[in-house]
Amino acid sequence: MTTTTVSLHVDAPVEAVFDAVAHIQNFREIVPDIIKVEFLSEQQTGVGTRFRETRMMGKREAATELEVTEYRPHERVRMVADAGGTIWDTVFTTVAAPGSGTDLTLVMEARAYKLAARMFNPLIKGMVRKAIEKDMSAVKAHCERPAG
Repeated sequence: MTTTTVSLHVDAPVEAVFDAVAHIQNFREIVPDIIKVEFLSEQQTGVGTRFRETRMMGKREAATELEVTEYRPHERVRMVADAGGTIWDTVFTTVAAPGSGTDLTLVMEARAYKLAARMFNPLIKGMVRKAIEKDMSAVKAHCERPAG
């Protein structure tokens, strides 16, 4: 298993930061590399929401099916995908920071269950981390943008 953790402070209320990462359509509009989201369930928010996210990975499009498996408003959301012989388990956590703003943390666990994935995942860990950092920076910039 490989775990990647990225944390940052966002100068915005917890509710705004949570809505940016937990509501799939919002996240799609914020993150430039996500080019399409297709909902596979009737619901579009909360536990049981299933969707296919297509994003640019370098010069290629990659589609992944995800399911929201945990949803605590303004606290945490978990999304799980089974792709490429790996269970990708991602948790976004939002916590009101002392003083003001929000501390946003993403923890992604990659549990490989196929031999090829066990060998390949360590090789792409740096690329995965960079992609996560880019997504988190886009959320921060969006949430800190002045209204209007």
